[in-house]
Amino acid sequence: MPDLQPRELDDGCPDSAPNQLQELQHDGSILSIAVSDEYIFAGTSKGEIAVWSLGSYQLVQTIQAHKRSVLCLHLTSDNKYLLSSACEPIINVWCPKTFARLYEIYSTYDVGDVFSVVYSPQRDTVYFGTQTQYIQWVSLKDPARRVSQDSANHPDKRQHRFFDSRAVGGTSTPRRTEEHYALIPRAQAVLEVDSGAVLQYAHYGWVFCMRIARGPSVLVDPEEEVLVSGGGDGTIKLWKLSDEGTEYGDGERVTGDIQELMVLGEDDSESVMSLEVDGSFLYAGKLRGIIELWDIDTKQKLRVIKAHDGNVNTLKMSFGLLWSAATGGSASKHSTVHYGRDSNGTSPTVSQKYQCLNRWKAHDAKILSSAVAVHQNDQLFMTGANDNTVRVWRVNGMQTPAEDGVEASDNMMLKSLEDFVSYKTISSRPEFTEDCRKGATFLGSLFKRLGAQVEMLSTGGLHNPIVFAKFSGKLPAEERKRILFYGHYDVVPADTKAGNWQTDPFKLKGQDGYLYGRGVSDNKGPIIAALYAVSDLLQDRELDSDILFVIEGEEESGSRGFQDTIRRNKGLIGHVDYVLLANSYWLDDDVPCLTYGLRGVLHATVCIDSKHPDLHSGVDGSNMLSEPLTDLTLLLSKLKDRKNHVNIPGFYDGILSVTQEEELRYDEIASLLILRNPSNGPVEALKRSLMARWREPNLTIHRYNVSGPDGSLISSHATANVSIRLVPGQDVEDVINSMREFLRSEFAEFESENTLTIRIDNKAEPWLGVPGNYIFRTLEAAVMKAWASPSTEENRNGNAAAAALGKGRKPLYIREGGSIPPIRILEKEFNAPAAHLPCGQASDGGHLHNERLRYLNLTKSREIFKTVFSKL
Repeated sequence: MPDLQPRELDDGCPDSAPNQLQELQHDGSILSIAVSDEYIFAGTSKGEIAVWSLGSYQLVQTIQAHKRSVLCLHLTSDNKYLLSSACEPIINVWCPKTFARLYEIYSTYDVGDVFSVVYSPQRDTVYFGTQTQYIQWVSLKDPARRVSQDSANHPDKRQHRFFDSRAVGGTSTPRRTEEHYALIPRAQAVLEVDSGAVLQYAHYGWVFCMRIARGPSVLVDPEEEVLVSGGGDGTIKLWKLSDEGTEYGDGERVTGDIQELMVLGEDDSESVMSLEVDGSFLYAGKLRGIIELWDIDTKQKLRVIKAHDGNVNTLKMSFGLLWSAATGGSASKHSTVHYGRDSNGTSPTVSQKYQCLNRWKAHDAKILSSAVAVHQNDQLFMTGANDNTVRVWRVNGMQTPAEDGVEASDNMMLKSLEDFVSYKTISSRPEFTEDCRKGATFLGSLFKRLGAQVEMLSTGGLHNPIVFAKFSGKLPAEERKRILFYGHYDVVPADTKAGNWQTDPFKLKGQDGYLYGRGVSDNKGPIIAALYAVSDLLQDRELDSDILFVIEGEEESGSRGFQDTIRRNKGLIGHVDYVLLANSYWLDDDVPCLTYGLRGVLHATVCIDSKHPDLHSGVDGSNMLSEPLTDLTLLLSKLKDRKNHVNIPGFYDGILSVTQEEELRYDEIASLLILRNPSNGPVEALKRSLMARWREPNLTIHRYNVSGPDGSLISSHATANVSIRLVPGQDVEDVINSMREFLRSEFAEFESENTLTIRIDNKAEPWLGVPGNYIFRTLEAAVMKAWASPSTEENRNGNAAAAALGKGRKPLYIREGGSIPPIRILEKEFNAPAAHLPCGQASDGGHLHNERLRYLNLTKSREIFKTVFSKL
């Protein structure tokens, strides 16, 4: 069991402070902080929101936001709204760009101070927690909640049953007014919370903190938003959100509702002052310096750490780390769990993974708030205290001995790949749907930790979502190039029943210089290499371009829903200059390659049905009966001749002729492969084989299926699966129409009483890149640079091919016989040239047992991607 005993502050945590970039002064205590991509917002004890530029750190504006202290600031995930609450019953919604006061929100209840406020993008709804132990909510899009500016129900106008009461013959005390009240901007709209949109006594204590989390528990869908709240009663509660309300009174219906999902910490009365959610893990900051780690799925308290002297009023999760600060004035950096799970759903190494990495004295005062941000490749942690200052810390330079140097960076990449491989993201089997969603969530979280803006794009139905992530370059927007990297997080099944796997396919294992695991080569390893290449550029402040990641979860199942999803989200993705993917292998284990062509594919099912049921071949069989399987066999035999020539009319029309340049390319490839392995020869035979597999079409009959059990039956139903590999110059729709017409015409000549049905299951266009264009030239130079110096092992083994590359030899330009539908889809949708970098060796076994990726290939791929992302 994890150690649940609090640890004292002599835990050996290094006492090293990061570089303090700026100290921002104000004339009131800093109670809350929020950061957009342009501004730092600080809520103060004077009811003001101070706004500083994130770029110059100069004061931009001071907004009189409330009458009293601003207790909470919340910037919505889409940067659309800035919410503020205070020691008063008013919540404000601001535009974080223009600073306009968009909405003023109030409750018809006497709620006292509003300690916490959050926003649900899915429902366009504001939720807030109050001093009276309530949680209330209001939809910004509900027109029924809009009231006039001078509504009699407004807290400034209605009578308070205590403060405005008077004895017989007495008078009430006039309400206090101050000059700064008049400085509060007039709201564009006033919203009155429905009297039914309230959960009384959500906690038996003040509701100090709240968070909106996506899919933190198996009790909800991965993309479903959940409200998490912490109270003065020591409990943490998860609430299921609903658009449907309850009907009451005169037939009116409340918009929205919340229902309790679970309660954590019922045995503890220490107030919960701050919360952070990381996947299915939850961190709670409490009184007297305690931080608790909870596993939401199992409701287990995994860890209790004594992190500070003083109350932990603020927690932030970013850059793959947990940041905390307390009223004792100290701030800390902690490692996190990173989704390590065993078969029982718990993390056996929590004690090792969750520890204090740095602690420093950030203020000689009580730290009450914090925020995290990335600006110009700097990772920033900001703290606000009652010494009237905001301090900005540059924390990407905070390296501990365990993290120091290139080796540590590689270790982080390996750890991320290990976690990624552990998810059984098998898209072809419905029983792994939840695993696929968890894998997508993990990947999205990893992108976020490394500084990306992330969106989960729904592909509809039960199909797995696309993870879209954007890393913003530091050049002005009009000067940035935008590079889209495509990959897929789903994998094929890994059958271990026959003992074919030497290791657990979903536990990454390093052995003899290779990494073994399902998906490590196809396609999780290349994705992680590309991601950490961007991270390297961010760390080095060299990311000029925008890097977009489009990582789907259905590639191994025909990219279901991909094209429609991309089309729906083109506005979100934006302009694209180049498309890059890494989803294949070299021709052998020694020579790097670049892929410039892929065949397209057409999958069809041909069905023959009888009007009769299944019949007995002895009792009912005769030459007067048309048998479906016989018809199907005869019909399919018409598709090809004895020389494997496809008989569909016009099938070969339009296929591009071999150019002289391409002919020389095949000569070079064949000669080198035979040099490496003479058994591949002779040269002309190998060259002919490569051309047949890469640049010529083919038709394959895969399997037959019939109705009825085995035995002496005449099946009433017979089907066959057919695939056609297409090449540039062939149009998919033309081939479909021609095939249908041909089969129907041939079947009509049978004069059979059976019926023919042809179903198109999926299709993908062929792709042909341009080896001499800029993206390929950039890739070529990056490959030559990365592989210019053969490794010690390669030199020791006398690797001639590697030695040749060391002299400046170009990578091989190859085509492949397989199909990757999204590459052509992306190229057409964004009118951007595409290129394909194979990362793995021919022996990787992408869809086979014991799939692997050489560690050297992983690190070299990271280096290549870094160069390409910086040069394009």
